[in-house]
Amino acid sequence: MKLGVIGVGHLAETILRGLLRAGLRPEDICLSPRGHGPQMAKEHGFLLADDNAAVVAASDLVLLAVRPGDAEEAVNGLPWRENQVLMSACAGVPTARLAGPSAPARVVRIMPITASELGASPTIVYPMDPAISPFLDAIGTTMALDTEEQFEAATVSAAIYGWAQDLIRTSAEWGASRGLDPALARQLAAQTFVAAGRIQSEQEAPMGDILASLCTPGGITAAGLERLEQEGIHPAWKGACELVLDMLSTKK
Repeated sequence: MKLGVIGVGHLAETILRGLLRAGLRPEDICLSPRGHGPQMAKEHGFLLADDNAAVVAASDLVLLAVRPGDAEEAVNGLPWRENQVLMSACAGVPTARLAGPSAPARVVRIMPITASELGASPTIVYPMDPAISPFLDAIGTTMALDTEEQFEAATVSAAIYGWAQDLIRTSAEWGASRGLDPALARQLAAQTFVAAGRIQSEQEAPMGDILASLCTPGGITAAGLERLEQEGIHPAWKGACELVLDMLSTKK
């Protein structure tokens, strides 16, 4: 199956690197000629199309990774055909806005993150389509949603991914300020977040029970959490999630 990419920006570049890492052949992937397309084709052997119409004509599955405001214009008037799938990674752009301009192709929404490059993206998808599974599985874990409303709420996780990066950086900088080697402080903070995620992901105990098992009364974890709660961390975090969801909704 041939993959085409319209919009070769930073996100698409990480997806492409993840696909190469998983063993997909660059000659089976066709890139649009703008953005990072020419450089990626030169460096890795991807096919480079003359224009977006050529991308669609050469592909069975097309990844759309342009700015959300440009999504409809980017797919309109291209030679879409039956049994083709348009896989949109444009946040906040519902399937209804793309279905007409890309008919008769099927429209699927996905939201990968830049950890695709490492094969570690938890990629949400709606609606699930068997044709896209090999590509999404190559860049991480595929998580199918039942409704577009669920997909929109789950898209907030892409922003949370960035917030986690900021918490890791803040923790590393604090450790370095207290005398740790900066490289060690960075790895310690990063791997601590990885470990926390794995515990929650791979154990079946309720999330609250896992946390409670770490919070010995009078201990350092409990004391730190109490301080964070006093500072209003939970309302602020949930408020940020609601803000992002509202932003996604206004793009409709």
